[in-house]
Amino acid sequence: MHPPAPAASVFSKDSRPLPCLLLLTSLLLLLLLHLLSSSSPTPSAPPDAPRRAPLPADADAASAGPAPPALAFLLTGSAGDAERLLRLLLATYHPRNLYLLLLDRAASASDRARLAREVRAGPGRAGNVHVVGDPGFANPRGASALAAALHGAALLLQVGQGWDWFLHLHAADYPLVAPDDLLHVLSYLPRDINFIQHTSYVGWKEARQIRPIIVDPGLYLSSRTDIFYATQKRELPSAYKLFTGSSSVILSRKFTEYCIAGTNNLPRTMLMYLTNMPLPHRKYFQTVLCNSPEFNRTVVNHDLHFSTWDESSSKKEPRLLSVADAENMSQSSVAFATGFTKDDPVLDHIDEEILQRQPGEPAPGGWCIGGAGDDSSPCSVSGSTDVLRPGPAAMKLAKLLAQKLAYPGFYSQQCIWD
Repeated sequence: MHPPAPAASVFSKDSRPLPCLLLLTSLLLLLLLHLLSSSSPTPSAPPDAPRRAPLPADADAASAGPAPPALAFLLTGSAGDAERLLRLLLATYHPRNLYLLLLDRAASASDRARLAREVRAGPGRAGNVHVVGDPGFANPRGASALAAALHGAALLLQVGQGWDWFLHLHAADYPLVAPDDLLHVLSYLPRDINFIQHTSYVGWKEARQIRPIIVDPGLYLSSRTDIFYATQKRELPSAYKLFTGSSSVILSRKFTEYCIAGTNNLPRTMLMYLTNMPLPHRKYFQTVLCNSPEFNRTVVNHDLHFSTWDESSSKKEPRLLSVADAENMSQSSVAFATGFTKDDPVLDHIDEEILQRQPGEPAPGGWCIGGAGDDSSPCSVSGSTDVLRPGPAAMKLAKLLAQKLAYPGFYSQQCIWD
């Protein structure tokens, strides 16, 4: 059964969900019609013209449709991930957004300093990209990974006041849509919606990830040490329901603030309960959201990530992606994929075929109005950040969201208490 009915909100049952969802569906249909009308090629364009040609600064597209949102990206990595984070930054970059790059303490101080210099010389010149200078350790199996995510979210709330969604990406992630595509589609959605893959069915995870008690030395030691297990086992809670899912989340600003600085005690209670649990970053946001009446009707049960799993492996981790997965990634219609190795050829394929991104340059968009002088970069001169040029991937993403938000399936996938 479902948890108790929440207080009135955009998606609560008390606030007449059907009219709200009909309005939302109408907005998505309007978005699809807009994309269909704008996707036809310009008759006068030469056959070899780029699919995302620069626009003049006064283009009419700035006034078409709802105002674009702003996104806050937390990009995290560890030792050897400096180049990967810089590439991920360029692939997701848009001047409307805010970015925080975090290399944990397993990376060298020289790597962090070099990353900061390259950021300042590139996209960071606009003042919307920041690098964490003194991070802690982030063991991917312990609570220190969740602590890093919450730390990054708190910093983004502090340095940026105008963003709408918080996105946490790892160095192994990469976008499957251009920044203009993502902003354009999200501009048609309510700003309080959350994208979190979740389930209350824990199955085999109960014995391996919930009942065991672990200690993460990354929370208190100045050197990297793996987690270790206690001999005792914990009981499942009765005061709230545990949910688990993907560590990839897209959270509304309101829910992010609730987790970081909310007056309700549930986020802190869950943080204390999960501190000594394996992989808490795959349970925290799911459990807090689904046990919060204010938010448990604002969730879409999807993380907008593509991943594949090796069923024969005992690691229970997504397998690495390659060029052989390119077609499946494209057909998935999602915004991101996870499981890439450094400089894998499939990343070059995505840059060329989807993002139209040149090496060392950000993905071009409507804000790019050309190069300056002999500079061949299409984005060395910036125009209006309200101008968006969505491509074919935006239509695929819009269709996917229209399916996920369709009534009544939208509610049937939310926070089910199995």
